[in-house]
Amino acid sequence: MGAKVRPFLMFEGRAEEAMNFYVSLIPGSEIVDIVRYGPGGPGAEGSVMKAVFSVGGQTVMCIDSAVKHDFTFTPAFSFFVDCDSEAELDRLCGALSAGGATLMPPGNYGFSRKFTWVNDRYGVSWQLNLA
Repeated sequence: MGAKVRPFLMFEGRAEEAMNFYVSLIPGSEIVDIVRYGPGGPGAEGSVMKAVFSVGGQTVMCIDSAVKHDFTFTPAFSFFVDCDSEAELDRLCGALSAGGATLMPPGNYGFSRKFTWVNDRYGVSWQLNLA
C-alpha cells in the first residue's frame, strides 16, 4: 500500500462541533472515528485528540490543538464542492457562510454558471460550484 494523503484540519476546541456541522450538510457524510484526550493529557479532557470524518467522499482528519498557535485557517486551502443544482449550492452557501464570511458572492464568473467562495464559522474555506 502506498502513501495515504488526507486533508488535516487543526481546530482549537471546536473540532467535534465542526465535524458534526459538516456531516449534517452533505448527504452520505459521517464521523468515522474520534479519539479524545483523557484526564491529565496535554489537551482539555474530552476534546478531540484525533478524529477522522468523511464529507462528500473525502476523508478528513482533524484535531483540537492542545497548543495555542498564532495562525489559523487560510483561504489558500479550501474544500471545492461541485453542486448538482442551484438549490444545493444556495443551501450550502447559506449554511456555510452563516457566522463566517463571503469571499466571492454567488454569481457567474465566466468559468462557472454559478460559483461562490465562503469561509465558515470555523474559518475553513469552501468553494461551491454549480457543476
